[in-house]
Amino acid sequence: LTEQQIMGIYGLQQTSQQAEDALSQGLEQLQQSLIDTIANGSINDSMHHMAVALGKLANLEGFVRQADNLRQQTLHQLRRILTVRQAARCFLVIGEYYGRLRALSSLWASRPREALQMADDNSCQTTTDLHMVQSSQNQFSNF
Repeated sequence: LTEQQIMGIYGLQQTSQQAEDALSQGLEQLQQSLIDTIANGSINDSMHHMAVALGKLANLEGFVRQADNLRQQTLHQLRRILTVRQAARCFLVIGEYYGRLRALSSLWASRPREALQMADDNSCQTTTDLHMVQSSQNQFSNF
């Protein structure tokens, strides 16, 4: 990578991280608001609370669209920074990464029920494993 490419990728990383943080914060607020709406619902006013909750769920769809748009914009900007060969190699590595992440997710979802009961005993290990997966996601910041 050239110095200019490194600086471009660093700027893209910073911008994308800020946008992602803003989306995450908004999503957390929406989730809390949805929880509050559902928890504070009374039987007499259940239809109103259901309508409000459904409206908030529609807002959740907006967050998903914004996150997808951010992903697409980031990939387009990355393509503008890199050469064709660099971009191809980068996207192949990203594809491999997501393939491995999907496989890991499938393994996690299909684990035996006994593992779920033992999870209470090994919750610290599970948390450590998840931190390892999350930290591996930061590997792409080097591209």
